[in-house]
Amino acid sequence: MAWSTREIAELAGTSLRTVRHYHEVGLLAVPERRPNGYKQYGVAHLVRLLRIKRLVGLGFSLSQIAGMGDATDHPEEALRALDAELAATIERLQRARVELGLILRKSAPADLPPELATADTPLSDADRMAVTVMSRVLGPKGMAAYADLMKNPVVDPAGEDFERLPADADEQTCADLAERMLTFLYSLYRQHPGLTTLEADAPRGERFVKRTVGTAFREIYNEAQVDVLRRLGALLAEARQRGDQGAATYT
Repeated sequence: MAWSTREIAELAGTSLRTVRHYHEVGLLAVPERRPNGYKQYGVAHLVRLLRIKRLVGLGFSLSQIAGMGDATDHPEEALRALDAELAATIERLQRARVELGLILRKSAPADLPPELATADTPLSDADRMAVTVMSRVLGPKGMAAYADLMKNPVVDPAGEDFERLPADADEQTCADLAERMLTFLYSLYRQHPGLTTLEADAPRGERFVKRTVGTAFREIYNEAQVDVLRRLGALLAEARQRGDQGAATYT
């Protein structure tokens, strides 16, 4: 029995182009030709072609199939390796589906990590960008503390005033707001003590966190808000120097 290229392609349920490609990459031996110049394929070619097709359907690459050689033995090691890879892929896709479901239910932005994107706390555009940056530099414990804050927020007029602060706010307004935010910050630390050690397990260290977040905040917030944050930092430093119990414990 001898089949033409078209006939063996039809028998194998594939295309002429695929058969020719397998010849080109060395996966399928080129058969002898008939006197008229046409290739003549036999049963061995069909079996090999079906094997290649089955392995491709299972997820093997052509290079992996080539590495198995022409043997018809059961490729147990390769199959087990692929099975483990597929299991990992399925697990990743299942996690992705869970995250997508949460994001869809909460109408949350896709740029936030799931533990923050699914919190009930509404975020302004500026705060969302700030949180996104934080999520890239904090460690697991820091992220957990931040997620706890977002799930159980502390509402304070100082924080709301900071959100609404115009870029042209005068110095006195900024100074007064920084004083109020210091008190607000202490209340945050009391209710969410994990915030006091946000950078403790940061992969690249505390200095990197402060530098990265500081740079981001200067871009995200307006001039007056950045000034308030600068003043707040100075107030915390002064409190530490005075031995203020709140600052010593929480900063």
